[in-house]
Amino acid sequence: MPGPIQSIERAAAVLRLLARGSGPIGVGEVAGALGLAKPTVHGILRTLQGVGFVEQDPSSDKYKIGQGLRTLSTGTLDANELRSRAINWADTLAARTCESVRIGTRSGDSVVVIHHVFRPDKTQQTLEVGEHLPAQATALGKVLLAYDAGLAAVVGGGELPALTRRTIVDRPTLTRALTGVRQAGWAGQIEEFRPGSACIAAPIRALGGLVVGAIGISGPVERICDAQLKPRPSLVTQVREAAHAVSRDLGGERGPSRQEDDL
Repeated sequence: MPGPIQSIERAAAVLRLLARGSGPIGVGEVAGALGLAKPTVHGILRTLQGVGFVEQDPSSDKYKIGQGLRTLSTGTLDANELRSRAINWADTLAARTCESVRIGTRSGDSVVVIHHVFRPDKTQQTLEVGEHLPAQATALGKVLLAYDAGLAAVVGGGELPALTRRTIVDRPTLTRALTGVRQAGWAGQIEEFRPGSACIAAPIRALGGLVVGAIGISGPVERICDAQLKPRPSLVTQVREAAHAVSRDLGGERGPSRQEDDL
Protein backbone atom coordinates (compact mmCIF):
# COMPACT_ATOMS: atom_id res chain seq x y z
CA MET A 1 0.00 0.00 0.00
CA PRO A 2 1.51 3.38 -0.99
CA GLY A 3 2.64 5.61 1.85
CA PRO A 4 1.96 9.32 2.37
CA ILE A 5 3.27 11.83 -0.17
CA GLN A 6 5.85 14.02 1.54
CA SER A 7 5.33 17.10 -0.64
CA ILE A 8 1.62 17.18 0.18
CA GLU A 9 2.34 16.79 3.89
CA ARG A 10 4.77 19.71 3.72
CA ALA A 11 2.30 21.89 1.80
CA ALA A 12 -0.37 21.13 4.41
CA ALA A 13 2.05 22.09 7.19
CA VAL A 14 2.81 25.39 5.45
CA LEU A 15 -0.89 26.17 5.13
CA ARG A 16 -1.53 25.37 8.79
CA LEU A 17 1.35 27.62 9.81
CA LEU A 18 0.04 30.52 7.71
CA ALA A 19 -3.53 29.99 8.92
CA ARG A 20 -2.63 30.34 12.58
CA GLY A 21 -0.30 33.32 12.10
CA SER A 22 -1.28 36.86 13.00
CA GLY A 23 0.06 38.28 9.73
CA PRO A 24 2.10 37.52 6.60
CA ILE A 25 5.10 35.22 7.14
CA GLY A 26 8.38 35.19 5.21
CA VAL A 27 10.08 32.24 3.55
CA GLY A 28 12.82 32.16 6.20
CA GLU A 29 10.30 32.15 9.02
CA VAL A 30 8.38 29.27 7.48
CA ALA A 31 11.57 27.33 6.84
CA GLY A 32 12.73 27.84 10.43
CA ALA A 33 9.38 26.85 11.93
CA LEU A 34 9.10 23.66 9.89
CA GLY A 35 12.76 22.69 9.73
CA LEU A 36 12.87 22.81 5.94
CA ALA A 37 15.35 24.28 3.48
CA LYS A 38 14.47 27.73 2.12
CA PRO A 39 14.42 26.59 -1.54
CA THR A 40 11.97 23.83 -0.63
CA VAL A 41 9.68 26.26 1.20
CA HIS A 42 9.92 28.79 -1.61
CA GLY A 43 8.86 26.14 -4.14
CA ILE A 44 5.90 25.09 -2.00
CA LEU A 45 4.76 28.69 -1.48
CA ARG A 46 5.05 29.55 -5.17
CA THR A 47 3.00 26.48 -6.07
CA LEU A 48 0.33 27.30 -3.49
CA GLN A 49 0.29 30.87 -4.76
CA GLY A 50 -0.23 29.61 -8.29
CA VAL A 51 -3.43 27.81 -7.30
CA GLY A 52 -4.68 30.71 -5.19
CA PHE A 53 -4.20 29.09 -1.76
CA VAL A 54 -1.68 31.70 -0.61
CA GLU A 55 -1.06 35.34 -1.50
CA GLN A 56 2.15 37.38 -1.38
CA ASP A 57 2.20 40.81 0.22
CA PRO A 58 3.81 43.06 -2.44
CA SER A 59 5.23 45.43 0.17
CA SER A 60 7.01 42.79 2.25
CA ASP A 61 7.18 39.74 -0.06
CA LYS A 62 5.74 37.71 2.82
CA TYR A 63 2.91 35.20 2.44
CA LYS A 64 -0.58 34.77 3.86
CA ILE A 65 -3.64 32.59 3.27
CA GLY A 66 -5.25 33.33 -0.12
CA GLN A 67 -8.82 33.78 -1.24
CA GLY A 68 -8.78 30.43 -3.00
CA LEU A 69 -8.39 28.61 0.29
CA ARG A 70 -11.03 30.72 2.01
CA THR A 71 -13.61 29.66 -0.59
CA LEU A 72 -12.44 26.03 -0.72
CA SER A 73 -15.40 24.74 1.30
CA THR A 74 -17.90 26.12 -1.23
CA GLY A 75 -16.02 24.86 -4.28
CA THR A 76 -17.17 27.91 -6.23
CA LEU A 77 -15.66 31.08 -7.60
CA ASP A 78 -16.99 34.41 -6.44
CA ALA A 79 -19.80 35.30 -8.84
CA ASN A 80 -18.63 38.90 -9.20
CA GLU A 81 -15.14 37.78 -10.22
CA LEU A 82 -16.50 35.26 -12.70
CA ARG A 83 -18.81 37.87 -14.19
CA SER A 84 -16.07 40.49 -14.48
CA ARG A 85 -13.72 38.06 -16.21
CA ALA A 86 -16.42 36.87 -18.62
CA ILE A 87 -18.24 40.09 -19.58
CA ASN A 88 -16.16 40.92 -22.66
CA TRP A 89 -16.23 37.35 -23.95
CA ALA A 90 -20.00 37.13 -23.39
CA ASP A 91 -20.54 40.36 -25.37
CA THR A 92 -18.38 39.01 -28.19
CA LEU A 93 -20.25 35.71 -28.24
CA ALA A 94 -23.61 37.49 -28.49
CA ALA A 95 -22.33 39.65 -31.34
CA ARG A 96 -20.91 36.70 -33.27
CA THR A 97 -23.88 34.36 -32.87
CA CYS A 98 -26.65 37.01 -32.83
CA GLU A 99 -28.19 35.15 -29.87
CA SER A 100 -28.60 35.91 -26.17
CA VAL A 101 -25.83 34.75 -23.86
CA ARG A 102 -26.12 33.59 -20.25
CA ILE A 103 -23.51 32.63 -17.67
CA GLY A 104 -24.60 30.38 -14.82
CA THR A 105 -23.20 28.87 -11.64
CA ARG A 106 -24.48 26.39 -9.11
CA SER A 107 -26.95 27.60 -6.48
CA GLY A 108 -28.09 24.75 -4.24
CA ASP A 109 -29.72 22.17 -6.48
CA SER A 110 -30.28 24.54 -9.40
CA VAL A 111 -28.40 26.93 -11.67
CA VAL A 112 -28.48 30.69 -11.16
CA VAL A 113 -27.93 33.12 -14.03
CA ILE A 114 -25.24 35.61 -12.98
CA HIS A 115 -24.86 37.43 -16.30
CA HIS A 116 -27.15 37.87 -19.31
CA VAL A 117 -26.39 39.59 -22.60
CA PHE A 118 -29.40 40.41 -24.75
CA ARG A 119 -29.67 39.21 -28.32
CA PRO A 120 -28.28 42.09 -30.45
CA ASP A 121 -31.48 43.02 -32.25
CA LYS A 122 -34.50 45.26 -31.67
CA THR A 123 -36.80 42.61 -30.15
CA GLN A 124 -38.17 42.97 -26.64
CA GLN A 125 -36.26 40.84 -24.11
CA THR A 126 -36.37 40.26 -20.35
CA LEU A 127 -33.27 40.38 -18.17
CA GLU A 128 -32.72 36.94 -16.61
CA VAL A 129 -29.97 37.74 -14.08
CA GLY A 130 -30.87 36.05 -10.80
CA GLU A 131 -33.21 33.53 -12.42
CA HIS A 132 -32.88 29.96 -11.13
CA LEU A 133 -32.95 27.25 -13.79
CA PRO A 134 -33.57 23.50 -13.38
CA ALA A 135 -30.26 21.71 -13.75
CA GLN A 136 -31.34 18.67 -15.76
CA ALA A 137 -33.48 20.62 -18.26
CA THR A 138 -31.01 23.32 -19.39
CA ALA A 139 -27.71 23.30 -21.24
CA LEU A 140 -26.06 25.39 -18.51
CA GLY A 141 -27.34 22.96 -15.92
CA LYS A 142 -26.22 19.87 -17.79
CA VAL A 143 -22.69 21.26 -17.95
CA LEU A 144 -22.61 21.82 -14.19
CA LEU A 145 -24.21 18.43 -13.51
CA ALA A 146 -21.63 16.70 -15.69
CA TYR A 147 -18.68 18.15 -13.81
CA ASP A 148 -20.08 18.66 -10.29
CA ALA A 149 -20.54 15.40 -8.40
CA GLY A 150 -22.12 17.27 -5.50
CA LEU A 151 -24.80 18.87 -7.66
CA ALA A 152 -25.46 15.58 -9.46
CA ALA A 153 -25.99 13.88 -6.10
CA VAL A 154 -28.44 16.58 -4.98
CA VAL A 155 -30.45 16.49 -8.17
CA GLY A 156 -30.35 12.70 -8.09
CA GLY A 157 -32.12 12.61 -4.74
CA GLY A 158 -35.68 13.09 -5.97
CA GLU A 159 -38.03 12.79 -8.92
CA LEU A 160 -37.11 14.65 -12.10
CA PRO A 161 -39.94 17.01 -13.10
CA ALA A 162 -41.25 17.02 -16.66
CA LEU A 163 -41.27 20.64 -17.82
CA THR A 164 -42.05 19.79 -21.46
CA ARG A 165 -42.62 16.61 -23.40
CA ARG A 166 -38.89 16.52 -24.19
CA THR A 167 -37.56 16.95 -20.64
CA ILE A 168 -35.33 14.10 -19.43
CA VAL A 169 -37.15 12.52 -16.50
CA ASP A 170 -35.47 9.12 -16.01
CA ARG A 171 -32.06 8.88 -14.38
CA PRO A 172 -30.38 6.34 -16.72
CA THR A 173 -31.07 8.66 -19.68
CA LEU A 174 -29.73 11.66 -17.75
CA THR A 175 -26.62 9.73 -16.73
CA ARG A 176 -25.92 8.84 -20.36
CA ALA A 177 -26.47 12.44 -21.41
CA LEU A 178 -24.01 13.73 -18.79
CA THR A 179 -21.42 11.19 -19.88
CA GLY A 180 -21.81 12.56 -23.39
CA VAL A 181 -21.33 16.11 -22.12
CA ARG A 182 -18.02 15.19 -20.47
CA GLN A 183 -16.85 13.41 -23.61
CA ALA A 184 -17.82 16.23 -25.97
CA GLY A 185 -16.99 19.20 -23.75
CA TRP A 186 -20.35 20.94 -24.30
CA ALA A 187 -24.06 20.45 -23.69
CA GLY A 188 -27.18 21.01 -25.77
CA GLN A 189 -30.83 21.43 -24.87
CA ILE A 190 -33.72 21.36 -27.33
CA GLU A 191 -37.21 22.21 -26.01
CA GLU A 192 -36.48 20.49 -22.69
CA PHE A 193 -37.03 23.65 -20.64
CA ARG A 194 -39.37 25.72 -22.81
CA PRO A 195 -41.16 24.72 -26.05
CA GLY A 196 -39.57 26.27 -29.12
CA SER A 197 -36.29 27.15 -27.36
CA ALA A 198 -32.84 25.59 -27.66
CA CYS A 199 -29.49 26.22 -25.96
CA ILE A 200 -25.81 25.34 -26.23
CA ALA A 201 -23.39 25.67 -23.28
CA ALA A 202 -19.80 24.85 -22.37
CA PRO A 203 -17.86 24.73 -19.08
CA ILE A 204 -15.82 27.55 -17.57
CA ARG A 205 -12.80 26.30 -15.65
CA ALA A 206 -10.69 27.94 -12.94
CA LEU A 207 -7.28 27.00 -11.53
CA GLY A 208 -6.60 23.27 -11.65
CA GLY A 209 -9.35 22.71 -14.22
CA LEU A 210 -12.23 22.96 -11.71
CA VAL A 211 -15.50 23.82 -13.48
CA VAL A 212 -16.89 26.94 -11.76
CA GLY A 213 -19.60 27.92 -14.21
CA ALA A 214 -20.98 27.61 -17.71
CA ILE A 215 -21.54 29.99 -20.60
CA GLY A 216 -24.09 29.43 -23.32
CA ILE A 217 -26.39 30.84 -25.97
CA SER A 218 -30.15 30.41 -26.27
CA GLY A 219 -32.68 31.11 -28.99
CA PRO A 220 -35.42 29.63 -31.15
CA VAL A 221 -34.90 26.04 -32.23
CA GLU A 222 -34.83 26.96 -35.92
CA ARG A 223 -31.85 29.29 -35.37
CA ILE A 224 -29.88 27.14 -32.91
CA CYS A 225 -30.44 23.80 -34.66
CA ASP A 226 -30.13 22.45 -38.18
CA ALA A 227 -32.75 20.55 -40.18
CA GLN A 228 -32.00 17.38 -38.20
CA LEU A 229 -32.70 19.20 -34.91
CA LYS A 230 -29.05 19.08 -33.90
CA PRO A 231 -27.16 22.15 -32.59
CA ARG A 232 -25.37 23.86 -35.46
CA PRO A 233 -21.62 22.99 -35.37
CA SER A 234 -20.63 26.60 -36.04
CA LEU A 235 -22.54 27.75 -32.95
CA VAL A 236 -21.06 24.96 -30.85
CA THR A 237 -17.60 26.09 -31.88
CA GLN A 238 -18.35 29.72 -30.97
CA VAL A 239 -19.65 28.75 -27.52
CA ARG A 240 -16.71 26.49 -26.79
CA GLU A 241 -14.22 29.13 -27.89
CA ALA A 242 -15.83 31.67 -25.55
CA ALA A 243 -15.71 29.18 -22.66
CA HIS A 244 -12.04 28.43 -23.36
CA ALA A 245 -11.25 32.15 -23.45
CA VAL A 246 -12.86 32.81 -20.07
CA SER A 247 -11.16 29.73 -18.65
CA ARG A 248 -7.77 30.96 -19.83
CA ASP A 249 -8.39 34.30 -18.10
CA LEU A 250 -9.16 32.41 -14.88
CA GLY A 251 -6.04 30.24 -15.17
CA GLY A 252 -8.09 27.12 -15.82
CA GLU A 253 -6.48 26.34 -19.16
CA ARG A 254 -2.91 26.66 -20.30
CA GLY A 255 -2.13 26.40 -23.97
CA PRO A 256 -4.40 25.10 -26.75
CA SER A 257 -7.35 23.03 -25.62
CA ARG A 258 -7.88 19.51 -26.88
CA GLN A 259 -10.42 19.33 -29.67
CA GLU A 260 -13.11 16.83 -28.72
CA ASP A 261 -15.71 15.12 -30.83
CA ASP A 262 -19.13 16.70 -31.07
CA LEU A 263 -21.86 15.29 -28.85
